Amino acid sequence: MEFTFCCLLQVNEQCLSCNSNAWGFLIICLYLPQIDKRHQSKDSIFFRDGVRRIDFVLSYVDDLNKEWEKKLERRKEFESNLQKAGLELETEDKKESEDGKIYFVKIHAPWEVLITYAEVLNIKVPIKENDIPSTVENPLDCMLAPLRLPEKVMHPEPDYFTAPFSKDKQELYLINDESTFFSPSMRNRIVNYILTRCPYGTEEGKKKFGIKRLLNNGTYSAAYPLHDCQYWKKANDPNCDNERYTLYMEWARFLRFYKEQPLDLIRKYYGEKIGIYFAWLGFYTEMLFLAAVVGLICFLYGLFTMDENMSSKEICDPAIGGEIIMCPLCDRECEYWRLNTTCHLTCFMNSFTSPLTVFQCFQIAVTLFLEFWKRRQARLKYEWDLVDFEEEQQQLQLRPEYEAKCTQKKKNPVTQEMEPYLPVTSQAVRFCISGTTVLFWVSLIIASMIAVIVYRLAVYAAFASLMENTQTLQPISGLLTPQLATSVTASCLNFVIIMILNFLYEKIAIWITDMEIPRTHMEYENRLTMKMFLFQFVNYYSSCFYVAFFKGKFVGYPGAYTYMFNRWRNEECDPAGCLIELTTQLTIVMAGKQIWGNIQEAIVPWICNWWGRRKARNNPENLYSRWEQDHDLQIFGALGLFYEYLEMVIQFGFITLFVASFPLAPLLALMNNILEIRVDSWKLTTQYRRPVAAKAHSIGVWQEILNGMAILSVVTNAFIVAFTSDMIPRLVYYYAYSENEDSPMSGYINNSLSVFQISDFPDRNKPKLNPENFVICRYRDYRYPPDHERKYLHTMQFWHILAAKLAFIIIMEHVVFIVKFFVAWMIPDVPADVKAKIKREKYLTQKILHEYELEKLKERLCQGDKRATEKEFIATEGRMELSRAM
Repeated sequence: MEFTFCCLLQVNEQCLSCNSNAWGFLIICLYLPQIDKRHQSKDSIFFRDGVRRIDFVLSYVDDLNKEWEKKLERRKEFESNLQKAGLELETEDKKESEDGKIYFVKIHAPWEVLITYAEVLNIKVPIKENDIPSTVENPLDCMLAPLRLPEKVMHPEPDYFTAPFSKDKQELYLINDESTFFSPSMRNRIVNYILTRCPYGTEEGKKKFGIKRLLNNGTYSAAYPLHDCQYWKKANDPNCDNERYTLYMEWARFLRFYKEQPLDLIRKYYGEKIGIYFAWLGFYTEMLFLAAVVGLICFLYGLFTMDENMSSKEICDPAIGGEIIMCPLCDRECEYWRLNTTCHLTCFMNSFTSPLTVFQCFQIAVTLFLEFWKRRQARLKYEWDLVDFEEEQQQLQLRPEYEAKCTQKKKNPVTQEMEPYLPVTSQAVRFCISGTTVLFWVSLIIASMIAVIVYRLAVYAAFASLMENTQTLQPISGLLTPQLATSVTASCLNFVIIMILNFLYEKIAIWITDMEIPRTHMEYENRLTMKMFLFQFVNYYSSCFYVAFFKGKFVGYPGAYTYMFNRWRNEECDPAGCLIELTTQLTIVMAGKQIWGNIQEAIVPWICNWWGRRKARNNPENLYSRWEQDHDLQIFGALGLFYEYLEMVIQFGFITLFVASFPLAPLLALMNNILEIRVDSWKLTTQYRRPVAAKAHSIGVWQEILNGMAILSVVTNAFIVAFTSDMIPRLVYYYAYSENEDSPMSGYINNSLSVFQISDFPDRNKPKLNPENFVICRYRDYRYPPDHERKYLHTMQFWHILAAKLAFIIIMEHVVFIVKFFVAWMIPDVPADVKAKIKREKYLTQKILHEYELEKLKERLCQGDKRATEKEFIATEGRMELSRAM
């Protein structure tokens, strides 16, 4: 519009005679902006001049409501202050937008702003190309060639020695081109830093600032950096790097699932925080391969030796299992049943409970994963210039919300500057409210779990009656037992409740964390992480803990059963054992969570984007500008990575805490994670706006959570093997009670079942029908028979087994912990070559900086600068010698 106006002025001044040349010039001037707009709108990431890069975009809609004037004043003040901070703005009128409603404010950070805030943010930039020789090539690299990506994709930039940027030492850095010296991710990080701290006025006596508040109150509708091109084809502009296209072609497509990840390119395009997440996810997936192989071997061993299992043979034998009459599993409605009806489930369960399962419980793969990840993380910290980032993060990422809400100030004893603070009384009140809310929601989860248990108790009799009286179900009665039907339906109901509570608690957790007003971004993320993880831990694992450690443990015995709320009889384990129910619970919750997660992460954003772009596809593609295309994408959000980590950590819990009951869990997790990497990369590259680049030197508090779960998993698996499986009772029988030397395990089934006299049943428990007039029935326990003087009391074998279980737990825990800590001690957290490189880089950068200072001092002495003294020169030279000596 400005260009057109200038043309019109020229015509008015020079062409008063209205000759044909003047009219022709006028037509060209009026048409030129449209041609330029059409040519540039599709892929351009520059201002109209084609030179200044768009580093950030703000959008807003002029809605003529009662707050229209207030929003207009806020925008004027905010944009004015952005320009005072040195940023350059260019506004696209709503008439130029696809829907004719949205204004777009394009922001460019000039060189002066970039170098100023690069120094403030302590951004490290190249000073010299790395001269440390590369490590010796691995002889196996040729075998891994099919998994490799091109060198240009894996390492898009040369390796440099870096140093924090300083405005006074610009000639020290390798600045070949000011327009490309700072990468787009660095540029959008700097602009975002300004946007989050820029004031926009005073309201209610308080100073207001930050783009986040303006987004929350509707002054702006969006704020985001631009993708550099369309993901399915390269940009026409030769100045565009087309990194998004490269990431899509080499990383985000599922057909590339077997290829390594271009971590350096991910870090360059999205920033270190997202880069380190994908590095961790990829490393976790690689280490899952080892755990999956061990689990598969355990399962196959159990499967191939299933027919050799003496217990299964006895249960399935009509002369043994077919003659054993079992007591009813519920009051009144349930009937007596024969043990051989559980033949199929017992055989199936034995394939999961082979002796090799104990080896899997040693969690060596988990220990190796955690220790080797520390080494991988240390290498990334060096390669990505994050070695000294921890102190910088603590100092710089003060939350704008903290500064805005904390009106009181006190002097910082370190910096001696006044800074906002939250009084102790206010902190105490907020923490009390937060803690009470968390306890309430955790109690709500426990209450919902109890409700599911009541459901199991209430419907079991109904399923038993239905299956016994329905002839069509008789052919599958061996597989679909009342216990299994109850377990499956209860697991599905539990999963639905988990999803509903998750949705509600996410909002609550964010609200109470905001209410606490954490001081820094790290503190905010850590608090939110702990709240969400505590909730998800109880939510996802409580039902599994119930089945593993409580179900079937407190049922009493026939004639003296225990009841919940004095109404519902406590559940007994499935005749094949509680392990089959724990496996069912794990499979449904784990698989359901992964399927639902992939639907949420991939299909929902795709549908939303398709729905949002349905109108745009009716218009010419060249009118759909780069900022409009990105505006119509989904928002990744500040907590986007948080949910990704949480999903994987919960999965980590499933494959470690309960691996003894389901050795195939690591294999399922491996297959899911291969898909997860490509789903996450695809949605980030194609369905979401480009996130603001952020730095992170580690996976943060998640590392401590993983360590805690690895330690807890030793305890849970020891208890599962001891109390949930039949491994210890079998071993006790094998070594102490077997009477057949040729076949030590023969007779185990009969030995593990106690005898009850049916006439001793009280009316409350006695079945309505006994058509075959059974006199006795059997139940799983070690109690004296009815004709013994210690009728129905526990036998000595029971106490021997209990002592063996406790001894096994103590021995196994100590052995596993010793092995874990020995392995952790043997593997250093930082590789030796990385330590050497860190020292070498520090030495060389100090040397370069000192030589630069020495040269500057020489120049000042030669120029006769009175402030430069010979003593200062000698001191500087001495500092260099000291640095060399160190």
